Amino acid sequence: MSEHVEWSEPEAAPAPVATAVTPADAADAARLVAFGLQPKLQPARDQEYGDLLRRYREDPAFARLADAVATGLGLVVLEVSPRAGMAVTAAEDSVFAVRMGDYARRTSADSVDRFLHGLAHLAVAAMAFPRPEDLADDGYIGRVSVNGVDSFVRQACRRLEERAEEQGENTDPATDAPGLEAAWRIWARRSSTGATKDARRLAGSTTGIVGKAVGFLTDSGFLQRTGDDNGGTYRTTARYQLQVRDMAGSAAMAELLDLGIVPVTDGTASLLPPDDTDDLELVADAGLPFHS
Repeated sequence: MSEHVEWSEPEAAPAPVATAVTPADAADAARLVAFGLQPKLQPARDQEYGDLLRRYREDPAFARLADAVATGLGLVVLEVSPRAGMAVTAAEDSVFAVRMGDYARRTSADSVDRFLHGLAHLAVAAMAFPRPEDLADDGYIGRVSVNGVDSFVRQACRRLEERAEEQGENTDPATDAPGLEAAWRIWARRSSTGATKDARRLAGSTTGIVGKAVGFLTDSGFLQRTGDDNGGTYRTTARYQLQVRDMAGSAAMAELLDLGIVPVTDGTASLLPPDDTDDLELVADAGLPFHS
């Protein structure tokens, strides 16, 4: 006599219960985003910041919550890591967005000057990370100097003038027409080292414009000042690498790099024969890390 055995479906495992987000979790997520908005703050030097970073990396639910808080503030999370902290950048519609026009108007109301300030930021980024592999290498540190950036742009001016002459183009455009080549010729006409009676750089000189750009980047945690040689020397931070990496596809950056002006590590520049490239247009107010 065989024994009858009843078969039944195995009991389903209980569905995981979603952990409710508590006010304390939301506060911690917002606190982490707040740390990310302090670019000079190093996670290694702040225990609370380091603890929240660790929680972000180990707790997916908390990471999603922090990302949501950042998104709600109009921020884009570039990276969350011990080297960069919570690195965020402002989307175009964010209250935290810095616009080129607003930045430059602190120094000058002149529209051409605003364009030159954007060009200075573009040149700093191009000198700091001249090759794609530099941007891809997390351990790469770029080095720039105020005088080196000015020299870099002036060499670009000469290259653009040579190209215009080769193509039979007008080499003396109106100064109120800030196209790519026009703006760089305006740069070439500006005094490089003009100074006041007490030896301060003139704000409207090209080294004055570069000095303001690197000063802003330093205050924003993108550069660190390393010395006073060559008008001031600086090294890049992980946050600046992430910022430039995010903007590297711009036509303006490609145009500048394609001129073949390659900087070396001491912040000076040398002019090399460029490859033939298609012309790219630099939009007005183009600059880093700004929105137009």
